[in-house]
Amino acid sequence: MPALYVNGQTHTVPSAGSATLLHVLRNDLALNSPKYGCGLGECGACTVLVDGVAARACVIPAQGVAGRAITTLEGLQTPAGLHPVQQAFLDTQAAQCGYCLNGMVMMTVALLRHTPAPSDTEIRQQLSHNLCRCGTHLEILQAVHRAALLVAQAEGETSE
Repeated sequence: MPALYVNGQTHTVPSAGSATLLHVLRNDLALNSPKYGCGLGECGACTVLVDGVAARACVIPAQGVAGRAITTLEGLQTPAGLHPVQQAFLDTQAAQCGYCLNGMVMMTVALLRHTPAPSDTEIRQQLSHNLCRCGTHLEILQAVHRAALLVAQAEGETSE
């Protein structure tokens, strides 16, 4: 099995043969933020970033992403603290049960990389395939707007 590059570290996972990326992340690497929701790539609970692009880990063969940069929710945090998107979701209390939270945060990170100041329509479009059964959609929308502000502030601090 070729090595997997997850959250900045290289891992050799002997059991990864035909396993999905989700299975390897959760069972072999003990990274539990990506959740098993539907197993079909439809609900978004298993979302990770592969080379910075949002991807559904439950339908991706682990072998298929060998050598590519995989980022999970755990990999967003830095020694300085939470990623601005994580902080925004906390600030706005945008979770109820939290099961969808991984996917919402990871999709928001991907969105803000290519659309730094998204409109409500762009946010809804980006998150439309991430299911939240608790109904915190308005709080999630607020969290994305707050995240855009926090990301812009963080980028402004690092460029100074």
